Amino acid sequence: MQIPIQVTFHGMPQSAALDTAIRQHAGKLDRFHPHMISLRAVVEQVARHKQQGKEFSVRLDIKVKGGEVAINRDHDEDVFVAVRDAFGAARRKLEDHARRRRGDVKRKE
Repeated sequence: MQIPIQVTFHGMPQSAALDTAIRQHAGKLDRFHPHMISLRAVVEQVARHKQQGKEFSVRLDIKVKGGEVAINRDHDEDVFVAVRDAFGAARRKLEDHARRRRGDVKRKE
């Protein structure tokens, strides 16, 4: 299934290689949750330290049937590592969301 993907860059120039990497990672998420509606990725260059270098943050907002999954915590000095870690966290959250929707998770009484 092809989902609409919106990629936004803040505080840094646009990169075709980074855009391609994000779209490839997003294409793999369909295996973990088949009812994805849309995905929005925001790549941002945060704190500019003189000694420690640049840090990048990747935020993902994924709309799925019955809710929304948001990833907002991954920082790294290498933007591709930050993207990989963000999509790894998104994969785990999508798997948990799919389990809850199927009823595979026991509920507290």
